[in-house]
Amino acid sequence: MPLYRSQRHKILGGVCGGIAEWLGWDPTMVRVLYVLASILSVAFPGTIVYIVLWIVVPKAP
Repeated sequence: MPLYRSQRHKILGGVCGGIAEWLGWDPTMVRVLYVLASILSVAFPGTIVYIVLWIVVPKAP
């Protein structure tokens, strides 16, 4: 199953929801893990990664 941005579990761009659907995890857990990883990496790299994924990962058909 390819990675797509989620349309069902979308808050901002659907990136975390898409990753959660791809992994079969709860979207809330993926968002919490993403925020923790961003904070621990001083937020800047996490923000850049999210924007790049938002641009690169296609929307779900």
